[in-house]
Amino acid sequence: MERVSTGVEGLDRMLNGGLIKGRTYLVKGCPGAGKTILSILFLLDGAKRGENVLFISLAEGVDEIRENMNYLGLDVSGIEFIDASPTGDKTIFGDLFFTSFDIDTQGFKSMLEARFDKSAPSRLVIDSITMLRVSAKSEMEYRRDLLSLIGMFKRFNVTTFLTSDIYEKNVEDYLVSGVIELHMIDIKGKILRGVRIAKMRGIEFDDTMRPYKIVKGGMEVYSDLSLFEER
Repeated sequence: MERVSTGVEGLDRMLNGGLIKGRTYLVKGCPGAGKTILSILFLLDGAKRGENVLFISLAEGVDEIRENMNYLGLDVSGIEFIDASPTGDKTIFGDLFFTSFDIDTQGFKSMLEARFDKSAPSRLVIDSITMLRVSAKSEMEYRRDLLSLIGMFKRFNVTTFLTSDIYEKNVEDYLVSGVIELHMIDIKGKILRGVRIAKMRGIEFDDTMRPYKIVKGGMEVYSDLSLFEER
């Protein structure tokens, strides 16, 4: 099985060499945990290898994302962005995608599929899948639509990151091939950041929560340290 780097060396070590190409992974964390930063690093790694990479923002405006990445010293010019956030122009998807700012997931899939037929990216980020969940009429509809999306990504051999603001285990945790959790823990007024691999099909992985930092240039994961002392 071909492996794909996450773009973060320490996280790749936790995964014993990276992700499996062509599968879909969930990145979970509260706002500010670094989900978008990790996703950008994942795409930048692909862009450096000459791959076609795509970031679709459903929540945050793309201009703001670019500004935030520029502040971290990350050149995102090699990444194609689609601003499908409520403040974006949304013209690439047209009326099929948004109806009064509600996301039509089936329309979203149809437009992505048409795009992939012309030029499929090798790496894709959808930030965040939470927007698709809240727009679904029912849990069953959301499960069906998400399963259909993941099946399409697999068919086109696209390695995909889906981000989520929800820590609790939900249907997407069961449908994806792997789950990476970014934790922010307040201990006596000090924020500790820890990354944990909660699930990873087909890979032997380190499930210990390891400390990480958001730094200039992106993110550092300290795979040789434990966030908490073992007793």
